[in-house]
Amino acid sequence: MVISDVHLGTYGCRSKELIRYLKSIDPKILILNGDFIDIWQFSKRYWPKSHMRVLKQILNFASKGTKVYYITGNHDEMLRKFEGLKMGNIQILNKLELDLDGKKAFFFHGDIFDAIIIYSKWLAKIGAIFYDYLILLNALINSVTKILRLKNIPLSKKIKNNVKSAVKFINHYEKGVIQMGLHKNYDFMVCGHIHQPENRQYQVYEGKSVQYLNSGDWIENMTALEYHKKKWSIYYYVKDFALLQNSPDAEEEVPSIADLDNKELFRKLLAEI
Repeated sequence: MVISDVHLGTYGCRSKELIRYLKSIDPKILILNGDFIDIWQFSKRYWPKSHMRVLKQILNFASKGTKVYYITGNHDEMLRKFEGLKMGNIQILNKLELDLDGKKAFFFHGDIFDAIIIYSKWLAKIGAIFYDYLILLNALINSVTKILRLKNIPLSKKIKNNVKSAVKFINHYEKGVIQMGLHKNYDFMVCGHIHQPENRQYQVYEGKSVQYLNSGDWIENMTALEYHKKKWSIYYYVKDFALLQNSPDAEEEVPSIADLDNKELFRKLLAEI
């Protein structure tokens, strides 16, 4: 299973839904493909217990034999200096190559194709802050639509889909990833970063194709990639929500911000590690 752009530590992170999903699966390999923890915007004032419970669930997977690869992204780039660090079944990497049933798969976050990240990091950080507050505004709007029994409005998603420059960027991004896959002779190119889930086969020329896979995010789309019986598929939490409603944690509420005790939470997590 591959998941990226969870952004733990931000207001937009959908940790409650993520915990439900994680408890419904039993992966042999779990790949956290960048921006799992948002160190850029990390604040001691906001770290709910539900975010800590996500980390505990990851540790639970590792303790039961699941191989966990933490691939760094731009929001958790501080961890890149720890590349190669291994703690039991958990390993920190900047990129990963795997053999999947005789085919070569390359896993990386994808920010290397983002010129803004490379040349104007300050602008990217401002954009990240704006995006987080946009998510908060979206949540406020949707709380009103819920009272009025209207459909949720994916505000930031609509903005991205309607801005031509954003669409153009996404297209260039995908082409860059595919060209890299072709050059390196990979069968699967698995990334994240742009928060756009995708599973597309590119037929480059006769006899040669590259499969582009993007795990999306766990803020707006709430998606992940699953590899099972030699096939890739995108898991959509919203579409599959009905299947999870009968799970033991379906009615469990996420603790409020006021219910924080970060020192105790971190102490317990370190004890488990």
